[in-house]
Amino acid sequence: MAMTADTTVDVAGAAAAGDRTHVVYNEDVVRKFTLAATFWGVVAFLAGTFIAFQLAFPWLNLNLEWTTFGRLRPVHTSAAIFAFGGNVLFATSFYVVQRTCRTTLFGGRDLANFIFWGYNLFIVLAATGYVMGITQSREYAEPEWYLDLWLTIVWVAYAVVYIGTVMIRREPHIYVANWFYMAFIITIAILHIFNNLAVPVSFFGTVSYSAFSGVQDALTQWWYGHNAVGFFLTAGFLAIMYYFVPKRANRPVYSYRLSIVHFWSLIFLYIWAGPHHLHYTALPEWSQTLGMVFSVMLWMPSWGGMINGIMTLAGAWDKLRTDPVLRFLVVSVGFYGMSTFEGPLMSVRQVNALSHYTDWTVGHVHSGALGWVAFVSFGALYFLVPKLWGRRELYSLRLVEWHFWTATLGIVLYITAMWVSGIMQGLMWRSYDSLGFLQYSFIETVEAMHPFYVIRALGGVLFVVGALLMVYNFWRTIRGDEATERRAAAPVGGARPATVTARSTPAE
Repeated sequence: MAMTADTTVDVAGAAAAGDRTHVVYNEDVVRKFTLAATFWGVVAFLAGTFIAFQLAFPWLNLNLEWTTFGRLRPVHTSAAIFAFGGNVLFATSFYVVQRTCRTTLFGGRDLANFIFWGYNLFIVLAATGYVMGITQSREYAEPEWYLDLWLTIVWVAYAVVYIGTVMIRREPHIYVANWFYMAFIITIAILHIFNNLAVPVSFFGTVSYSAFSGVQDALTQWWYGHNAVGFFLTAGFLAIMYYFVPKRANRPVYSYRLSIVHFWSLIFLYIWAGPHHLHYTALPEWSQTLGMVFSVMLWMPSWGGMINGIMTLAGAWDKLRTDPVLRFLVVSVGFYGMSTFEGPLMSVRQVNALSHYTDWTVGHVHSGALGWVAFVSFGALYFLVPKLWGRRELYSLRLVEWHFWTATLGIVLYITAMWVSGIMQGLMWRSYDSLGFLQYSFIETVEAMHPFYVIRALGGVLFVVGALLMVYNFWRTIRGDEATERRAAAPVGGARPATVTARSTPAE
């Protein structure tokens, strides 16, 4: 069997003990999504670093409409969330569902390939539209109506493949990671459809008007915006945590019962928390309070999930010293805990009075996006690449070490600069002199933030360097190369065989 062929397994049939069924996993589409995630990750990080430098040095806008911060910022956010994060979720979900269900993907190869090409076509068309100024101006929902329709078609196909695979499973139990993936798929579909209800000006035009207006439009947008974070960037990546942390640590989930409680409480509470983005606006105060209360309640399930993820290493803590891939996964869970503590704190109205509209929010977002989403994605990708290409191990674990520490230093520089800048910004905005006038003009607050913007941009550079180390490591791994460190330590023998025994749970 070729190194890049799909993995073949023999699994016990559900009907009778000892009945063996030949299953060929569809790994071709997983490989495609893995490569796409790697490519889009570098694009997203480069775009983010460039616009960070634009904030520090405005001349980098280049006096061109296509390269202004306003055009490039949605390119960065969409590339990070939907291109990088989305392709990671597709790759991992298709990998995980086949193994935990002991069956190949529902719908065959053609439907899976349609999802890959259709989704990445959406990314390319959306990004080119942003640069040309084609946008709905709705945060995280910028693509215009025609792309929203196309994404709906692709997403329905994704739901059919994923849920169909679960329905034809040969494993009676539905592993908890699949519950998180299904919640992410179904909820994002609902959010996307309702938030993007719009009336096009013409069938052949790019302009449309939202079906909502005024405060209803704002509430609908942040019902979507907050839950895009809650289900795209949280539920989907928690599924990654619940599969890849136990697998890499070779330990069972610390408490499977807690994982079920984590799932249902998160699903119920998260959907109500969006109004905390609209404190001190025209939104009715009772609705703002509702969002605040549910946000504070999210502390409990979020930290329950964090504890479950970290305590999965019980009895295997020493692996953190020797396995940088596991370190990526576990540190990401720590960042998840930190971000889900800070989020409810910032949702409290009195704290929000200081933090809202400041760089503190930017620091909070990136502690989650870089520390949680990117790190758990890196860990999953490092786990997948050698397995998908039939290699015994990554080309170089030393490069993974360099990636980890470079990226960690970049995150620390980034988020601490934004925390300090944001709190300073909020305090300067609310400072009054003895006569009751504002003590600082707006431009003075901007000038005060300049050194922190430079530090933030340098943190981004370090994060990009780490990502480029990962790309190089993947390239050498896929080629089948071995670093000097591995040749010196490797046992006699060939590459990992492509035929393996499927397991119903990652820690079995």
